[in-house]
Amino acid sequence: MKYCSQCGSPVDSATPAKDNFKRYICTQCNFIHYQNPNIVTGCLVHKGDQVLLCKRSIEPRYGLWTVPAGFMENGETTRQAAQRETIEEAGATVELKNLFVIANLTHANQVYMLYRAELKGDNFQPGYESSDVKLFDEAQIPWDNIAFYTVKLALKHFYSDIQKKQFNLHEIDF
Repeated sequence: MKYCSQCGSPVDSATPAKDNFKRYICTQCNFIHYQNPNIVTGCLVHKGDQVLLCKRSIEPRYGLWTVPAGFMENGETTRQAAQRETIEEAGATVELKNLFVIANLTHANQVYMLYRAELKGDNFQPGYESSDVKLFDEAQIPWDNIAFYTVKLALKHFYSDIQKKQFNLHEIDF
C-alpha cells in the first residue's frame, strides 16, 4: 500500500501504540489501515457417498478439480456465500448441513470454510468458472488432479466420516 484510501496521502508502515502488528498508517490523517484475512467458503456437495466436483476454467489451478467455493462477499453470511458459490460454479441446489472444514491458510491470509451439503435432485451444470461438473465415487476421484490441498484433505475427512457414520468439524492449520 502506498496511499491512504481516506485522504490519498502517502502511508508508512509502523506499529501503532497499543498494537502488536505493523500497519499502514497515513502520514497526513493518521488513519490506520487494517489488513485482515479473506474468507473463502463453499460446499462439499454429496449425493450419498458420491461428491460433486468442478473442473476449474479459471486460474489459479486451471483444469484441476475442486469443490464449489470462493470468496465471501460483503453483506452475506458464510452459509449464503457457500450456497451462492455452489449455484455459480456447479448450478446445483443443495441443502446445507454442518460446517465441515475450517482451514487457516496463514500463508495466503485466508480462512477456508466448507459446509457439508446434500445435492437436491440430479440437476447440476458448469458455471462460468467451471468447464465440467461431475459426481464421483471415492475410487473415481482424480486425486492427482485436485486443485487445492485443503480440498483433498476435506475429501479424505468426508470419506473417513462416512465410514464412522458421523460427520465432525475438522480444523486444519497451514
